[in-house]
Amino acid sequence: MLSGILMNIAWFAAFLPGLDTVFSTQGIMVLLLVAYAGAMWMFLTSAPKVHTIMVSDLEVARQFYEGVLNLSVAEVPLHYYYNYEQSLGATGIDPLYMSANPGMATTSSFSGSEGLWYQLKKNTQLHIIAGANHGHKDRQRHVCFDRDCLEQILMQVQARRLKFKVRRTKPLNFLVKDLDERVIEMAEVSN
Repeated sequence: MLSGILMNIAWFAAFLPGLDTVFSTQGIMVLLLVAYAGAMWMFLTSAPKVHTIMVSDLEVARQFYEGVLNLSVAEVPLHYYYNYEQSLGATGIDPLYMSANPGMATTSSFSGSEGLWYQLKKNTQLHIIAGANHGHKDRQRHVCFDRDCLEQILMQVQARRLKFKVRRTKPLNFLVKDLDERVIEMAEVSN
């Protein structure tokens, strides 16, 4: 009977790599790399998609997105703590869309956690930052490089039955009034 158990163990061990290989330095390093890759995959796939909009006045934007569109405030995503947005860089933004003060772009640094954060959809967040100039007739101006973002905001405006007017579809540009009857221009900036 003992020899039968030993035969079964020997047969089973033939299909497994040697335990000395698994517990060697090289084996442990491979296991650690696999665990690290799995953790990174989980982190990156769980990170929300973030749309960024530049506005001419953060307080007016807060009133619009919280008060009018009723978006809930969101936490800053973890990957923004590690300066993910810095790789996008504020240096690639056309000065035409920046503030009228030309020194502003060079003296202020854009950090990923600055500005306002809202939950747009389940795994989609909206990041509002200052930096756009005022539009025609001193309108509040919100500019974005992502059409999908503005389409989602337009759907929110329509769902709330706010007054709006689509001025152009490509690139998307529409006007909407907030509760104080201020006209806000939402503009897609094409690259």
